[in-house]
Amino acid sequence: MPLLEDFHFNVHTLRGIGPLIVLLAVALSGCSEKPQPQAAAAPPVTVAQPVKRTVTDWDEFTGRFEAVEEVSVRARVGGFVTNVEFKDGDMVHAGDLLYIIDPRPFEAVATQADGQLADARAKAELAKRELDRGLNLVQTSAVSEQVVDQRRQALQAAHAAETVAEGALRAAQLNVEFTHVMAPITGRVSRHLVSVGNLVQGSDNGSSTLLTTIVSLDPIYIYFDVDEATYLKNNRLYFEGKRPSSRETANPVQVALTGETKPSHEGKMDFIDNRLDLSTGTLRSRALIPNKDLSILPGQFGRVRLIGSAPYEAVLIPDTAIATDQSRKIVFVVKNDDTVEARPVVLGPLDEGLRVIREGLKAEDRVIVDGIQRARVGAKVTPHAAATGGGKT
Repeated sequence: MPLLEDFHFNVHTLRGIGPLIVLLAVALSGCSEKPQPQAAAAPPVTVAQPVKRTVTDWDEFTGRFEAVEEVSVRARVGGFVTNVEFKDGDMVHAGDLLYIIDPRPFEAVATQADGQLADARAKAELAKRELDRGLNLVQTSAVSEQVVDQRRQALQAAHAAETVAEGALRAAQLNVEFTHVMAPITGRVSRHLVSVGNLVQGSDNGSSTLLTTIVSLDPIYIYFDVDEATYLKNNRLYFEGKRPSSRETANPVQVALTGETKPSHEGKMDFIDNRLDLSTGTLRSRALIPNKDLSILPGQFGRVRLIGSAPYEAVLIPDTAIATDQSRKIVFVVKNDDTVEARPVVLGPLDEGLRVIREGLKAEDRVIVDGIQRARVGAKVTPHAAATGGGKT
């Protein structure tokens, strides 16, 4: 009965592995069912509406500061320097004593001139008395008219000699005064160029010895050159009544010193030249800047901002919201259906940290200010509102 036993074995074997086959089939059928893909979530971005406020355009130029007054202090009389009365680099005031040149030779000359004047006055007094006696005697014919005329001429000569003596004394006294060299203006003095014991030459024709220099500091000038295009633009605005001329009005200016990111000093226009420089095509201009703390020195550079328009209403956004598409500047705007649109814009100047948008945006637009790299034109985004910041609405 071996065949029957084999059949019995196979049946039992099949009965044991049957459930395993069923489980395997179920597992395989489960693996064959793929999960349905979920739709990608719209990327989050931060949006803000442009700031709307009144702004004024400013033109910027590079300028150099110069002193309003600058004096080269020179000796007006010659002699030996006996005293230096100032400290190098100090602030001095008009009338302060700077140098003393040995006054004794000039005092001696003044004393001599004083004596000559006294002699001239005595001679004039004598001539007057003789003339008075002659006038009395001529009435009795004791003296002739010729004698009277001679005495009258002698009196006139005595008066002339007295005038000459007065002039000589005044010149001698001036030379004594000039031995005390005074500061002609208030400002910062340079170093002393002549030490005690040195001989200086004095004159009034510019060949005298230079002793030191003084520059005024408050206020201070800043000179800058306006290009022809800006001049023509401002001229056009003037004739249209949109901007006052700096020739007629002290237009405001703002100045940022080297290393500063925003203006720290304010002033007013003071001068515009009468012609353009032929070599540079620019117009020399000047502004007057208060310098109360004396922190600005002549020779420094500064960035000058000059009013360049009438006040106008503008929309502004942060510079970080602006992208570049080849030669165009664009911003990404979220439309009402939360899809992204690339909007070409025309940029204006910076104003209090925000960029003026001349064309391309409206105040109610929602501009992407953060997450630009996640935005795709035509695709949906998840906008989150945020304050634009950087200015007053």
